[in-house]
Amino acid sequence: MRDFQKPGRSAVFADQGMCATSHPLATQTAIALLQAGGNAVDAAIGAAILLGFCEPQSTGLGGDMFAIVSQPDSRIIGLNASGRAPAGTDGDAIRAKHEVMPLYDVAAVTIPGAVDGFCRLHGDHGHLPLDQVLGPAIQYADAGIPVAPRVAFDYEQSGNVLTGRARELFLKDDAPLPLGARFAAPGQAEVLRRVAAEGRAGFYEGEVAEDMVASLRALGGTHTLDDFAATACDYVDPLRSTYRDAELLEIPPNGQGATAMLILNMLETMDPQEDAFGTMRAHLEAEATKLGYDARDRFIADMDHVTRLDHMLSKDTARSLAGLIDPDRAMPDARKASDNIHKDTVYITVVDKNRQAVSLIYSIFHSFGSGIASDKFGVLFQNRGGGFTLEKGHPNEVGPGKRPMHTIIPGMLKLGDGSLMPFGVMGGAYQSTGHARFVSNVVDYGMGPQAAIDAPRSFAEAGHLKVERGYAAEVHEGLAAKGHDVQVPVTAVGGAQAIRIRPDGVLEAGSDPRKDGIALGY
Repeated sequence: MRDFQKPGRSAVFADQGMCATSHPLATQTAIALLQAGGNAVDAAIGAAILLGFCEPQSTGLGGDMFAIVSQPDSRIIGLNASGRAPAGTDGDAIRAKHEVMPLYDVAAVTIPGAVDGFCRLHGDHGHLPLDQVLGPAIQYADAGIPVAPRVAFDYEQSGNVLTGRARELFLKDDAPLPLGARFAAPGQAEVLRRVAAEGRAGFYEGEVAEDMVASLRALGGTHTLDDFAATACDYVDPLRSTYRDAELLEIPPNGQGATAMLILNMLETMDPQEDAFGTMRAHLEAEATKLGYDARDRFIADMDHVTRLDHMLSKDTARSLAGLIDPDRAMPDARKASDNIHKDTVYITVVDKNRQAVSLIYSIFHSFGSGIASDKFGVLFQNRGGGFTLEKGHPNEVGPGKRPMHTIIPGMLKLGDGSLMPFGVMGGAYQSTGHARFVSNVVDYGMGPQAAIDAPRSFAEAGHLKVERGYAAEVHEGLAAKGHDVQVPVTAVGGAQAIRIRPDGVLEAGSDPRKDGIALGY
């Protein structure tokens, strides 16, 4: 139980239904859809799409989506709604202009997959009419939503990446929107009205698709109407891996969920540290992260091109890698230095009265994605193509029709006591380590969803160890003494939501104070 004399928030408990998102209006909308007779799929879709207007820097119709859905009969399915590179993508042409994949260039814009995924998921598993599910997002996009504190912070940090038409639509007087200013997107509201009436064709065909293609081609893109029309999500079987007496489920590649499993498999070879927030636990997690992400960058790619997934998920592989970890000394970062620009994502989890559970993640990758928006309707495009490599022969080499390695990953955890916990951790590359951290918090230290989310975080990235201020000063000093280049990050590390379906049927939820959101139940 938390100390009620210190700042913090209590977990939320309910019986009928529950939702946790990174913005209060989205959570409230999900609960309203449940109370109107919708199921968890309806509520998750309605909340997710609304988040594109609550947090325009984090996600939107020009992005991708992944989901894991646990049905009332205990079947668990996965959905990969990530888009592909245009058929006209030419790796050599990109290499002629860039040494690494660009982030703020039309070459980084992959075809948006989220809308196709939302329509497929709703058509197969939703209950309410699509226009009712999309109604709240349409209303808010037309009327505008006041900018919340975390959104204002992100605007100030990254609004400068917006270019051309996007600056007119997402800024005010060419400056970031301040706290409390309204963000409205009437053009995207019209897109949603067409999707509500026509389904996926309202986005991938006709005037909306023509607007997106014309806008991208004007910047030198190879995108075509055929690329948009051919976009199709895929149902997938989630990966499964054990951690002590728990089972973790992740989406298979092109997502990085296998990296979380590899990190946990390494940590499983070690006894849990007595101090959950001490130096040694942070050190061991950092070292496992370095090794895990090195494997990720070697192996994770479009599933049609992955060749060594079984090796990456092997407990024997993890045991061998764990043997490289020195408890007293940090190893050099095995990965190439990466950019430190903040990545944004939204994660939603919903459980309904029939105990259908949805774990859904939706993103445009970097804050404000590519910074490019379509001219007429204002669809902001993701820069997921930045997840490719230009290395020839690499499984993740950029190429026509391929899906890039993805950072966003929904998770689901089955605990030894019979609990089921849909969860997710936002924060770009951090997400694999974040999943491992969350699972260990729950399994090794008995934390509930809110406590596991509140706990301080650190992340080994690009040769540095980012350590939040939530750690004691002596932990920062102890990590530095082990050879880590300790830095306090400008932005909090990630964000998270989770709902635990307890064995007695009670729902328990948490939402991350690092974002603006809440958990609500009824």
